[in-house]
Amino acid sequence: MSGHRDYDIAFVGLKPGVTVFTYELGDEFFEADKPADFQHCKALVKLSLDKHPGFMQLKFEVGGTTEMQCNRCGNPLEINLWDDFEVVVKLVDNPEEMNESNDDPDVFFISRTDSHIQVKPWLNEFIQLSMPTYPACEEKEMGGPQCNQEVLAMLQKPIDNNESTSNPIWKGLDKFKDN
Repeated sequence: MSGHRDYDIAFVGLKPGVTVFTYELGDEFFEADKPADFQHCKALVKLSLDKHPGFMQLKFEVGGTTEMQCNRCGNPLEINLWDDFEVVVKLVDNPEEMNESNDDPDVFFISRTDSHIQVKPWLNEFIQLSMPTYPACEEKEMGGPQCNQEVLAMLQKPIDNNESTSNPIWKGLDKFKDN
């Protein structure tokens, strides 16, 4: 298992300009966070760190695949991950105060005396942001052989209205039905 140091970048020793880091991340990367909505993740993240005096620009390019459950039929789906994210890291004298008052999520402040930056939280966040919030089979595949036909049949089944009228707690609502 990889340690936190695998995701520390010693930027002090880097020359000004762009340095590229590549991370191949799988399910073991997410073990501490225990995500429940995806599995079999094979993410590839290319991080381009552009070092300037007083700040750094970090560009995360996320790619790869993961498996999620279809929200419609419940079957597993292979999802392609792809997205780009940018973060500006500024070197300041009072990073805690600046981070508290900062309302831009793409800007982060660290101390001028720091020599390393931890990128694991960003890797985790950006991979998860690359996943769809509502994974579902594509429209052309809906109802096809890969979909769970039992679940789709249950979704098409009409709701039994007699059940709601036989329960006495709903009795008073009948008078509003035709309004």
